[in-house]
Parts: sequence; C-alpha cells; structure tokens
Amino acid sequence: MTVTTDSPHAGTVTGGPALPQERRLVTEIPGPRSQELLARKAAAVPVGIGHTAPISAVAAGGGVVVDADGNSLIDLGSGIAVTTVGNAHPKVVEAVQRQVAAFTHTCFMVSPYESYVEVAEALNRLTPGDHEKKTALFNSGAEAVENAIKIARKHTGRQAVVAFDHGYHGRTNLTMALTAKTMPYKSGFGPFAPEVYRAPLSYPFRDGLSGAEAAKRAITMIEKQIGGDQVAAIIIEPIQGEGGFIVPADGFLPALVEWAQANGVVFIADEVQTGFGRTGAMFASERFGIVPDLITTAKGIAAGLPLAAVTGRAEIMDASHPGGLGGTYGGNPIACAAALAAIDAYESENLVERANEIGAVIRERFAAVQASDPRLGDVRGHGAMMALEFVDPETGEPDAALTAAIAKASIAQGVIVLTCGTFGNVIRFLPPLSIGDDLLNEALDVVTAALAAA
Repeated sequence: MTVTTDSPHAGTVTGGPALPQERRLVTEIPGPRSQELLARKAAAVPVGIGHTAPISAVAAGGGVVVDADGNSLIDLGSGIAVTTVGNAHPKVVEAVQRQVAAFTHTCFMVSPYESYVEVAEALNRLTPGDHEKKTALFNSGAEAVENAIKIARKHTGRQAVVAFDHGYHGRTNLTMALTAKTMPYKSGFGPFAPEVYRAPLSYPFRDGLSGAEAAKRAITMIEKQIGGDQVAAIIIEPIQGEGGFIVPADGFLPALVEWAQANGVVFIADEVQTGFGRTGAMFASERFGIVPDLITTAKGIAAGLPLAAVTGRAEIMDASHPGGLGGTYGGNPIACAAALAAIDAYESENLVERANEIGAVIRERFAAVQASDPRLGDVRGHGAMMALEFVDPETGEPDAALTAAIAKASIAQGVIVLTCGTFGNVIRFLPPLSIGDDLLNEALDVVTAALAAA
C-alpha cells in the first residue's frame, strides 16, 4: 500500500500537508475513534445529513485523507469535486492566512475590497467567450443557480425556465424544482417554485440518439409544451453531475445554444461540478464548443472555502437594479483569497493537462475491464470526471445493488469513492489533480477487485 516513484507523477503532492502518499489501514473502517465521532454525529446532527465514508477526517493532502485512527485512505472524491487543486494547497494556505490576519469580513456591499474584484476579473477572463462579461459572487452552487435564474428572468421579462432530465442544481426550493431526481433531494419538501419545465436529455448509452436527434426532441417539447417566447432560460450541466456523469452526444449542446439565441432565451451552463479544470478543460463548455450566456461556478473555485459565482454577458448581468443581487457573505474576502490562489495553481501547475492524464488512466483501465465484464455497461467522462455505469448483463437494466456493494467494499479497503445517477448505478471518479499515478492506480486496483468480488 505504499507509493513508489517509477512514473513522473508517482507520489506527487502539489498541495496539502506533507502526508505519506499511501493507502494505510491501521484498523477496520470505521476505527474506534471514528466510531466515537459517528455516535456523536448521530446524537447532534439531523439524520438528513448523511455521509459516505464512515471516518473522522483529521488531515488531507495530495491524494489521501487521514482519519482519527491513523488510517490513510486514497481520495477519489475531492469532497465532491471541491479540493481539485489538492487539500490545503500551500498557495491557498498562505493566501488565507494572510487575509485572515488583515480582515475577515466587511461585506462587499458595505465596504468593497480588491480581492472580490480580482476574482470577478479572473472569471471574466477565464470563462468561455471573448464578449464583455461581468461576475457576481455568492456562497454556494445552489445560490449561484438561483441568482442566474433571477438575472435571466429580469433580463428577458419572461418566467419559464427549462431544465433537463437527470439534472441536479441544488437543495434550495428553486434548485430542487430544477433538479430531476426525487430521492434524496426532493421527496417531501414541496411545493416547489413554479414555471419550471423539464426537457429530455441526450443520454447516448440509453437513448441511442445522435446529438441532433436528441436536440430536436428536446426543442420540439419546449416549443409545443411551453412556447419559445415564454422561456426566460435554459439551464443545463454540460456533463450531468449527480444524475450520472452523463456526457451528451456531440451536437446536442450546440443545437440548444443555437435555438436559445434565435429565441431570445438565456442559455445557462451550470458548471458547479464540471468547472475549473475538472474535465480536462478549464470549463466543460469548451469541450462541446459552446459559449453560454451565463455560467455558474462553485466547488473547485476556492479549494474548499465557500464561494460561488455567476459570470455572463455584461448586458444580461446588468439587468438587475442596484441592490437586487448580493448577500451578506457573498464574495467573503477569505474565500476570495483562496480562489485567487487556486486559480493561480490551475494556471501555473498545468493542472488542466493533469486532469486529462488522470482521465486517460481511468479510461484505459476500465475499458479493459468492460471488455470482459458485461456488468460494466458504460465507461464515460472527460478528464478527471469519469464514471462507470453498472447494469444487469441480461437485461441492461441499472444495477444499483452492485454499485453500492462496490463502493462499500472500496471504502472498507481504504479508497473513497462516490456513487451517483438517477438510478443509483454509477460510480464516479473525482480525484484531486494532485494525486500521483501510483496512488491512482492502486485505488483503481481496489475498485476493480471490489467489482470482481461483488
């Protein structure tokens, strides 16, 4: 379970404490100290807040998370695509410490500060398109999505919003309405915000349609059931996140963008999970050759500190009256300092290319497994955002039980993996881009063995 140094990235740690880059099991998982914390959690925290790995984390860095019992687990989740630059990256740590010593808060709407403006300038530069842009900062992905919808409605004077099958956009009331899956996100929490409609997604593994065919199906539904002149915005994840890392067929997204432009509809790309190098491009929209009107970001933006953004065409972003956007903590100076440091790491440490290297390793490994195991129905994704969809080999139906068994066995052997998908039959890989090749391959060995044993 220890790391060797045979490959260029073996044992590499570009961020975080100087932790041994190894999988190390001192106790069964959960160990006694983790069990103590989980007992306290059960007594103090609502059951609605679950957890994936039954551990008590005390340190993380590179590609590992260390628990209170001394176990070192390989991290293939990055806190759900948040610690993309690695946990406690030195640049982020230094920037945060410097900012905390200066001031922790003034509220940008009361006393503005430069770091907020610098983050806005960076996002205006980095996001797709060379048009004039502006950026507003918020606290979470759901909050960014809510504000993107507000801005689109204000700009167009329309109310209807179109979201897509398998989409996930958050746990607030409006974003639950936008989200497709009922459990665990929506069940019992309604009624939801009105004027939200759902269109069919391109899902090549299951629908067999070309991008053009899938787009025609969606556009026909929008025009016949809603009316193009009633739609304020289309919102879509370029690659579905919680819905199963579904990669749409080529041509699907460009056709939607073209229709939106022709009908005065604001096209919103929800890049909360796909943004910041995760897919082997700074933003997944670039993978599909599209330029959104508005783009929402969070997760990887600030290396673990709460920050989110809406970036878009200046004339759309300026639709709101003064005071219509904002919030007490939005663009907190500590989070802004972390974001600027994280963006520096993405650009100066070739992390976008590193994501492509990681994706190639994962794809090659599981393409070989798929060739001999019909339970692995699909291997898909881009960069360090890869997924495995598991099915019944006889019927092709989703196999959620097998997926859960693989995830549980992998965690027990010291590898943190996450599941997703509308049908609960997808394992997703979101490793930090600071993970070394040897550690990555060892983690994939564990997952492969778990599949073989299931």
